[in-house]
Order: sequence, then C-alpha cells, then structure tokens
Amino acid sequence: MTELPAVPATIRRYLDAHDRRESRAALDAFTQDATVIDDGHEHHGLEEIRRWLDKTSTEFSYTRTLVEAAPLDANTWVIRNHLEGDFPGGTVDLGYRFTLDGDLISKLIIAP
Repeated sequence: MTELPAVPATIRRYLDAHDRRESRAALDAFTQDATVIDDGHEHHGLEEIRRWLDKTSTEFSYTRTLVEAAPLDANTWVIRNHLEGDFPGGTVDLGYRFTLDGDLISKLIIAP
C-alpha cells in the first residue's frame, strides 16, 4: 500500500474531532466566514456550520477510514474517506475538498 502524504494538522484536527462527535472541537478548525457544502446544502459561517456539525454527529453512527490524501496546491487538499454505518446504503466513499486559510479551514466540500 502506498504511504499517504502528511495531512495538515488543521484537517487532522477537524477529522479526529468529527470522528469523536465533538462538534465544538471540529468547529474550532474553521474560519469565521467558512463555508461547508454537504449533500447539496451550503452552510455559511460558524453558526450554520455548528448546526450542521451537531446534526451530522448524531444523525447516524459510522466508522471512517482514510483512503487517500493529496494536496492540489499549498492551500487545497482532497481527502477520500470510506464510511460504513447505519445510514442509507451502509457504505460510501466520500471526497472531502478542504481549502485552508492559514491554519483554519475556509471551505469544505463533501461529495461522492
């Protein structure tokens, strides 16, 4: 298996907090004016992202396995995760496109 590149600390911090279902810690990884796009819905700013995190951390139970990580440029990373859980379909591979602004996430797009 090919070794994955070192993922920036901010992205690891977000993913680890989300795995632990710690919405507040996950939220701390975002800029004040960040945007998250997930399942066709856009969430702008920390309050909307907090509500999204709270919902996604309780809606389904799942495990996440990091499959792929690649930088597109100095501020943009694509992470591919394999999820298994009690959501419709039971398994899915999702791409997470992170745009960083310094040490924080300014945009996150989650899509198959």
